[in-house]
Amino acid sequence: MNKTFQSGIDRIDLMHTFIRIVESGSLSAAAQQMQTSQPTVSRRLQALERMLGAKLILRTTHAMKLTDDGQRCFRHAKLLIERWNALEDELRGASDEPEGVLRVRAPHAFGQDQLITPLTEYLQRYPNMSVDWMLNDRSPDFIAEHIDCAIQVGEITDPSMVAVLLAEVPRIVIASPALLTRFPEIEKISDLTGLPWIALSTYYRNEVTLRHEATNENVHFNIVPKMSTDSLYAARKAAEAGLGAAIISAWIVKENIADGSLVNILPQWRAKPLPVYLVYPYASYYPARLLTFLALIRKVMPVLSGTQPAGK
Repeated sequence: MNKTFQSGIDRIDLMHTFIRIVESGSLSAAAQQMQTSQPTVSRRLQALERMLGAKLILRTTHAMKLTDDGQRCFRHAKLLIERWNALEDELRGASDEPEGVLRVRAPHAFGQDQLITPLTEYLQRYPNMSVDWMLNDRSPDFIAEHIDCAIQVGEITDPSMVAVLLAEVPRIVIASPALLTRFPEIEKISDLTGLPWIALSTYYRNEVTLRHEATNENVHFNIVPKMSTDSLYAARKAAEAGLGAAIISAWIVKENIADGSLVNILPQWRAKPLPVYLVYPYASYYPARLLTFLALIRKVMPVLSGTQPAGK
């Protein structure tokens, strides 16, 4: 009997470890993701190399490189693991009842507010599921961070990803009443250029583009922001404090506008709505936990408070 099997490690485990080493970029990163030790990962790699009779990875003090055999092994290992997972799902009936851990990246604002209720309903519906819910507004590194999918607000720039358009987020121009009293009354679009501005750097920095809702006329003008931030919450707080005007997602200032702490300036002029996507890597097989989450998010996102169906 093969010594690898005698030690309790089978070929699937070894292939899975090898894939994790390659995708994470190092043995230590793979060990951290797999919640084991680096020596254990190293022993598994050595066992796989002995089993195949080939050197798969060349390692130096500062770098790691796949050999030609390692590249071939990686391609085959990916297919093998995908097919093995598909077999497990089929035999366990997991297409009806997903199980395991789903790792999801979501934007800070949506991830803390609107999406918690549908996420809770999802986990209550599928008791064998758990979710790692990671909040970050930057584009994720799916391989290095071992992420299954991401909810992303804004245009997709990586053509290698599957991007499912879910909804759009309307954006409006806002400022505090205290700020507006310090400047001439805003009556037309050109009056906005005289205000101080807060930039939401993820979506606009030094130029503002607004569109008239009725005529579809577009107007562009430059700004020199008093403050730039990548946080919706920080932009809203700064606007409440009277620092400047801002273009911001309508949902996050709904209560402020209702209580008068912020004003929707020239409500007929709006910024282009931001698209909301569910993004995940291409693969020949997708586990049930991802497919069921995709079905949920496609259903709930267009009807969440603060979003609208795409193309509306």
